Amino acid sequence: MSASVFKRYELKYLMDKDQFADVKRAIDEHMTLDSYGHSSINNIYLDTDSYLLARRSIERPPFKEKLRFRSYGQASEDGMVFVELKKKYESVVYKRRLSMPLEKAMDWFTTDTQDFPHTQIGNEIDYLRHRYEGIGPKMMLCYEREAYCPMDGTDLRITLDTNITARTHDVDLTAEPGGIQVMPEGHVLMEVKTLYGFPVWLNRALCENMVYKTSFSKYGNAYKQIVLGRTHDELYCTRNETTNAEEIRHDWIDRRIPAPMRGCKVNTTA
Repeated sequence: MSASVFKRYELKYLMDKDQFADVKRAIDEHMTLDSYGHSSINNIYLDTDSYLLARRSIERPPFKEKLRFRSYGQASEDGMVFVELKKKYESVVYKRRLSMPLEKAMDWFTTDTQDFPHTQIGNEIDYLRHRYEGIGPKMMLCYEREAYCPMDGTDLRITLDTNITARTHDVDLTAEPGGIQVMPEGHVLMEVKTLYGFPVWLNRALCENMVYKTSFSKYGNAYKQIVLGRTHDELYCTRNETTNAEEIRHDWIDRRIPAPMRGCKVNTTA
């Protein structure tokens, strides 16, 4: 049974096909596919009957947390999955995860079993299970991902997500993915993950293509569409409508970084 802990900034950028084409060229010049490469990621998000975690997420509080099961590709009944606890405080993301058989993970959150990993991470996840009464599998969320790591060995990681689908029926990692489309057609969600800041080449590619940081929660947006009945037109605007011109001008002139990266340092190496 393996366990991992991550601490980093995670910044998200929603790009149309033209923006993506130019930014992707810059990525290809400086990065390479990591060990996961292209993968199909399937998740089950756990929440209360009132979707308390989803509602807190879209309120953008200083602190929020999510719990999910994740498989790379369609899981088998006896296959291994990740159980991930993701917390975000003041823009810094802390992720703890452990791997265990899918059947045991489901039992953990659907029965009164005590058969779970009694490790620091396992106990932390179990504490959350008791704190949120009635928490259990609520939504299936799947997407295609390409994951990149830098050629220079720094901590930067970039992921590109497409075909994000979600549903609240047939919430089963052994089932085929599918559901409503969470993103506007023809768009790509890029996530930049780092603890030490952006390289110059990435800042340049984002600024030249007017790609600015956005607040995009896959689970939160899926909740808005499925549970609240919101449409794409209500959720997404053009980048000109969502951009604060003064804020961008200040960042471009004074910090040379795209959109607010508060609390994140700028890496001045090329």
